[in-house]
Amino acid sequence: MITDVIIMAGGFGERLWPASSHEHPKQFMALNNNVSFLQESIQRAFALGITGKIVIVTRKDIETECTHQCALFTQAGQKEKLAVISEPYGRHTSAAIMTGIWYIKKTSAAEQKHTVLVLTSDHVIGPTDVFARDCATAAKAAEDGQFVCFAIPPTEPATGYGYIKAGRDIYGDQTVFAIDNFKEKPELGVAKVYIADGHYWWNSGMFAFDADMFLDEMRACTPAVAAAFDGVQQGSAPQTKLLNDIAVLDSWAAMEATYKNVPSIAVDKAIAEKTKKAVAVKANFSWKDVGSWDTFSELCTNPANKKVAVVDSKNNFVYADIPVALCGVRDVIVVVKNGQLLIVKKGESALVREAAQQMTE
Repeated sequence: MITDVIIMAGGFGERLWPASSHEHPKQFMALNNNVSFLQESIQRAFALGITGKIVIVTRKDIETECTHQCALFTQAGQKEKLAVISEPYGRHTSAAIMTGIWYIKKTSAAEQKHTVLVLTSDHVIGPTDVFARDCATAAKAAEDGQFVCFAIPPTEPATGYGYIKAGRDIYGDQTVFAIDNFKEKPELGVAKVYIADGHYWWNSGMFAFDADMFLDEMRACTPAVAAAFDGVQQGSAPQTKLLNDIAVLDSWAAMEATYKNVPSIAVDKAIAEKTKKAVAVKANFSWKDVGSWDTFSELCTNPANKKVAVVDSKNNFVYADIPVALCGVRDVIVVVKNGQLLIVKKGESALVREAAQQMTE
C-alpha cells in the first residue's frame, strides 16, 4: 500500500493569471466549491489510508497559506501526518521530490519502508474510490521495485502533454505496462499520429515508487542530483515547529546547503526517461490538468461572479469580481481579478503565461 505522499505545491500560477498570482498561485483556487485544488489533493492522499506522512513541498513565501489550507483537516490524527516543507530556491521536481523523501526518511524509524506517491496540487481527479484502487495497483508495482507512472487515456490529440508509449503487459492482467518510451509535448500532427496508433497515453506527472529504489535510481541515472543530497543523507534530522498547528521546517542546514548546488532538472528527465524500471498504470479515474483558462472554463460550471449582462453574445466564460457586460462577442474568456483584466479568445489561453510575465516585468 501507499505509505507516504509528497504533494508538489510550489508553482507560481502564471497560466491562470490574473486570478492566480505569485502570492496566490492556482493550487489555492477552487472550481465549483470552497475546496481548493491543494485541499483536494490532500483529501485524496488521506483517502488512501496512509500510515506515514503527507509532505507538501512548497515555497517559503506561501508557506503560511499552505498551513491555512491544511486547517480543513481536523479528523483525529490528520494534522499530525501533515508537514509543509519550503524549498530555499526553486530547483524543479527532482530536488522537490528528493527533499520530500529525505524529510520522510529522516523523521521516521530507520528500518521503516516507504512506498511513496507523488501528486501535484492542480489536478482534478475522480472518483476517489477509483483513484484509490489505481494507487493500490501502483503500490504493488512499486513494492516490486518498479518506477510507476500514471498513464491517462487520451481523449484528443493534445499538444500540451507529454506522452507515454505502452509496451508489454507486466502482470498479464492489463493493469501495469512497461513503458517503451516517453515523448515530449508534440506538434498537432504528431499528436494525431499518437492517437491513431492507440498505444500512446498522456503522462500525468504523478509517480509511485519505493523510496530507497528512487534514491538508488537517482544515483544511477542522474548522479549529480544524488550527490548534491549526500550532505542531507549524512546530516542531522530537520527541525520543525508548528505553524497553525501544522509542522513546518524551522531549520535544516544540510538541505539549505544542498540547494545551492543541486541541478535544476525535472524528475522525468532525471529518472523516468532513463531508468529501465519505468512502468505505467493505465488510469481508470478521470483526470484533468487545470493548466489553462480553457480547461478551467470547461470545468467551472458555477463561477462566483458579480452581475454579468449578455447582449447578442454566446459561448463566453466570465470569471470576475466586478460586474461585466458582454455585447456582440463570442468565444472569449474574460477574467477580472485582483485589479487586473484578461481577455483571451477560447483556444488561445496558452498565450496567457507570456502575458502574465509581461505584466509583472
